[in-house]
Amino acid sequence: MQLRQIDKNRYSRHYKIVFAAIVAALIVISIGSSALMIQFFGNPEQSNFILNLAGVVIAAVAVSYALYRLRNHPFMDEVVYVWNLKQQLNRIYRKQRKIEPLIDDNNVDAMVIMNYIYQGSKQLYELDDNTITMDELAIKINHLQAKLDETGIQVSTDQYDPSLLDRF
Repeated sequence: MQLRQIDKNRYSRHYKIVFAAIVAALIVISIGSSALMIQFFGNPEQSNFILNLAGVVIAAVAVSYALYRLRNHPFMDEVVYVWNLKQQLNRIYRKQRKIEPLIDDNNVDAMVIMNYIYQGSKQLYELDDNTITMDELAIKINHLQAKLDETGIQVSTDQYDPSLLDRF
């Protein structure tokens, strides 16, 4: 997955709309389906917990299916991009302890991967207005850049490929 520039305002607006739609759909579908199942299958003398739980499951399946079907819609472009970026960064994060020390050993693959996670994280922090950890990230980016300058190695986020993680 390659990093790309996206419009922060458009992403924020679309994310809020999608999130609100998911919440509303979950509420309406779960309450509606639970009420229908209680009406037809419920017993006033017993707990309807299972029927309520089934309503929540139905809502979750329906919303998941709708999101799956709509993921390629242009309105969802930025939201899906950020979702996929977060998944990719999480994959790297799970192996980061093994990869990060290899920067000091001049491992080019490690440098490419860490450059990608740093730049991808920076983009996410900027999109979400997460300024709390930006200073710590800047230190890591500067450390990597210093190592790259010292060794004369050139890396780009375009060099990142998920298959690089299989080496670690």
